Amino acid sequence: MAKHLADALLEAVGNEFPRLAALAESETSAKPTGKDGWTQKEELGHLIDSAANNHLRFVRAALDGAMSGPGYAQDGWVALHGYNELPWMTLVDFWQRYNLLLVQVTNRIPEERLDAECRIGVSAPVTLGYVIEDYILHMQHHLDHILRRATVRAYPSAGTLV
Repeated sequence: MAKHLADALLEAVGNEFPRLAALAESETSAKPTGKDGWTQKEELGHLIDSAANNHLRFVRAALDGAMSGPGYAQDGWVALHGYNELPWMTLVDFWQRYNLLLVQVTNRIPEERLDAECRIGVSAPVTLGYVIEDYILHMQHHLDHILRRATVRAYPSAGTLV
């Protein structure tokens, strides 16, 4: 089973949930000063969208031995959901619960299925193992940003698989 990946995701969720929950509602809706970027609510919403997109990828690749699917129009998804209008803790709770479901799914993926080929949008094919690792790295990159850490984890494949 893909226990090592499930454990990494579980550790990230366990570490970051209390930090996200500690953020004040009043701060999470504010647009970055002088920027067009997302609010903290919108960025966490983006991670919920990423969880939804990757959930389907994980399951299809694990069950079918391969997966081919669309990319993800992140700005459109974030805008359509209206994340900035939702209560912060609603988003934090949903993010946590969705990722705990992904831990459960990932933990049940047979080790040999981690080599399943995944084609996402127009990107080059990658393995399911790569998709899961990329998901965790992408999530941590955004969590570092949401939590305004001094160092934001680099995310070299930004925009390719999210």
